[in-house]
Amino acid sequence: MVLPLGKLKIDLLERLLPQPDRDTRVIVGPQIGEDAAVIDFGESYLVAKTDPITFATDEIGWYLICVNSNDIATMGAVPKWLLTTILLPENRTTEESVRRIMEQINAACDHFNITLCGGHTEVTYGLDRPIVIGQMLGEVAKDKLILSSGAQVGDDLILTKGLGIEATSIIARECELDLLEKFSPAFLSRAKDYLTSPGISVLEEALIAAGIGGVHAMHDPTEGGVATAIHEVAHAANLGVVVWQDKLLISEETRQLCNELDLNPLGVISSGALLIVADPTKSDEIVSAIAGHNIPCKIIGQLLPPEGGRWLEVNSQRGPLPIFETDEITEVFSE
Repeated sequence: MVLPLGKLKIDLLERLLPQPDRDTRVIVGPQIGEDAAVIDFGESYLVAKTDPITFATDEIGWYLICVNSNDIATMGAVPKWLLTTILLPENRTTEESVRRIMEQINAACDHFNITLCGGHTEVTYGLDRPIVIGQMLGEVAKDKLILSSGAQVGDDLILTKGLGIEATSIIARECELDLLEKFSPAFLSRAKDYLTSPGISVLEEALIAAGIGGVHAMHDPTEGGVATAIHEVAHAANLGVVVWQDKLLISEETRQLCNELDLNPLGVISSGALLIVADPTKSDEIVSAIAGHNIPCKIIGQLLPPEGGRWLEVNSQRGPLPIFETDEITEVFSE
């Protein structure tokens, strides 16, 4: 059976993942819902993540740094070191295009105080666009590590910024000429700027939440959107969840672009949003502190016992929380 575009299905991936018993220093190995690996390095933990940029071509270096550093931050760690592999399409790559990608990566590293340590670059066959893959390393004190599996029954589920932040920027940048037939240049300019405002980095809000305490889990929604990320958090902790649709954050630009392209905003790539699972006695303080830094933030649901199921509640009626095996944005690139 040919697999669809996007992440592998959770049940298939779980069958494929090895048991992390080869090295006792591996504290967190390959697990569904955990954003990065964790390795014991003596006085602290090394946190390691790898992620490719496959949809975006414009400002690909900024996407690379943000997407990889987000997964470090969700573990309570500080991203510090980057290695990158850059795969470039044959017959389409110029010195100027490579220089532009490297300048973007260096600028983003400077912005987030990350050191580019090395990597690999090549022109290869079979590509129609650059593919840039990052390996990010960070560090966290042993008593500050946060795991998705730490979520508990009764915890509040908090969302920052909103649905489809990354998707909004990608769609506006990659489909601008077609969209100008329906939307104004000013509208598309705002949507393109979602890359930096509200931005696809979650470092600031992750540090704020971790600093307050009471955070049992954090997760970075990427492919498959916020809905799939919620499933991953619930799966990691073996819990149920209810999400209240009327509490979900979504901007007007995201709403209109998804409507125009017939995409479900719950299932579009959503770097820039952060899911925080917190003790209900701390959640209001976390929301207030993050909102105080001009970052939209709201409690959108609650963790349930495992037998409670996973639900999206609309007008007091519960239906199954959707999961997106293929990111909704792939519809844009498959046409």
